[in-house]
Amino acid sequence: MVEKSEPAGERKLRADAARNRQLLITAAKSIFSQKGSEASLDEIARAAAVGIGTLYRHFPTRDALVSAVYQNDAEQLSEAVPRLMADHAPVEALRAWLRLFVEHLATKQMMAEALNSIVGGTSDLYARSGVQVKEAIAMLVNRAVENGEIHLNVDPLDLLRALAGVAHVGAGPEWKEGALRLVDILIAGLRAPGEKAG
Repeated sequence: MVEKSEPAGERKLRADAARNRQLLITAAKSIFSQKGSEASLDEIARAAAVGIGTLYRHFPTRDALVSAVYQNDAEQLSEAVPRLMADHAPVEALRAWLRLFVEHLATKQMMAEALNSIVGGTSDLYARSGVQVKEAIAMLVNRAVENGEIHLNVDPLDLLRALAGVAHVGAGPEWKEGALRLVDILIAGLRAPGEKAG
């Protein structure tokens, strides 16, 4: 029995819908970072070059859009793992991912006002993204340990807590530079004896 193929127009519509959704998330991330809770949905739709109806089809509420921006950022951390593992030695993949985590912290800081405006709070949102982040760091750390490149006598999450601590106490853009330096310090401290720095 031959399966009926879908019309090309339907496939294109789904591709367009996915593209529009990503355009909205990208525009919203930029505008929420600049204006916080004062950012208007009309402004975001214009920046994404789509109609306001398209925005509401993808994100029926403002909270849904804010949540999607944050979740998309967390998903990018998770999706980076296989690419980094394919392109880098284990310890260098871990270093690169930790640097991406610093970028994630920067996004969270810039969007703090918009995130704090979510009705009902952010605990569920952070819990969902937290699972993705934990799985990502565990996979990278385990690979580096199994390869003999690092020794780890602490919970892998302690690495993230250290970076988050710098972001929490940091003021101004300097915190990010300090966090990126801390990535190198953490990697140096984890290296197995005899391993050379990359």
